[in-house]
Amino acid sequence: MSDKAYVVGVGMVPFQKPGKSESYDVMATAATRSALADAGLDYAKIQQAYVGYVYGDSTCGQRALYHVGMTGIPVLNVNNNCSTGSSALFLARQAVESGAVECALALGFEQMQPGAIGAMFHDRVSPFAAFDAETDDLVGSAEIPLALRYFGGAGKAHMDEFGTPLETFAKIRAKASRHAAKNPVALFRQEVTAEDVMAAQVVWPGVMTKLMACPPTCGAAAAIICSKEFADKHGLDSSVRIAAQAMTTDGPETFDAHDMREVVGFSMAKRAADQVYEAAGIGPEDVDVVELHDCFAHNELITYEALGLCGRGEA
Repeated sequence: MSDKAYVVGVGMVPFQKPGKSESYDVMATAATRSALADAGLDYAKIQQAYVGYVYGDSTCGQRALYHVGMTGIPVLNVNNNCSTGSSALFLARQAVESGAVECALALGFEQMQPGAIGAMFHDRVSPFAAFDAETDDLVGSAEIPLALRYFGGAGKAHMDEFGTPLETFAKIRAKASRHAAKNPVALFRQEVTAEDVMAAQVVWPGVMTKLMACPPTCGAAAAIICSKEFADKHGLDSSVRIAAQAMTTDGPETFDAHDMREVVGFSMAKRAADQVYEAAGIGPEDVDVVELHDCFAHNELITYEALGLCGRGEA
């Protein structure tokens, strides 16, 4: 790698419920323009764009960015489920660090539909077929939507092994609401208590209430990544450097362990964390702030342990 990558501009739009947001291309355009304004950079300086989304047809990235400018640059569309946004950032960073480009855009957006997420193409095998089969074997409860069974099942495995009380997950959700109350672009900004979470509608008796799960959400965010030389040449703020980033996929333990925590990626997350700690030359004890994907309170708790913030069963 020839250079480190720097984040010189970011942009985000307020997140909304399905049906309440603007169209994906409008949100994405706004996020991109906000990132460019934050950096003080013209779009013509962007050399490549990596655009992440799950729910959309091919080349939605072009549709979104053509509103900003038609400069002829490569626009690569990225679809990688929950890691879609970080995958776009991974590729943009990699392009800069490799020296392939000096400046790249990472953009992510989603325009979702109401209700539980599900397959869009019913005439072919699902990419989740093996995961669904393992979940059926380990969890059952076919009447519950699959995403809830995945992550609720992982939380239940933690409860069964370590005696983790349901109230622990309620405290995680309450903590998240305190953060969201201070975030002007968050969807839910009403602070709730652990008691509120426990009193919410039960979606899986003894395992999950409605407030422990996140709903479909629409929004967009963008980041501009560049080399130090590019930042200096254009007078950009290079105070934020990506010290390390890693990406991993499933290993044999995902299915061999017959444990829902592995089905949702415990060891996969641990390997990624171990790689970035080593690359950055730090340990979990050196981290002051963690922004953690919290699709379900249960997944957040499991990821605390995967990141090494505490030992197994200590979260």
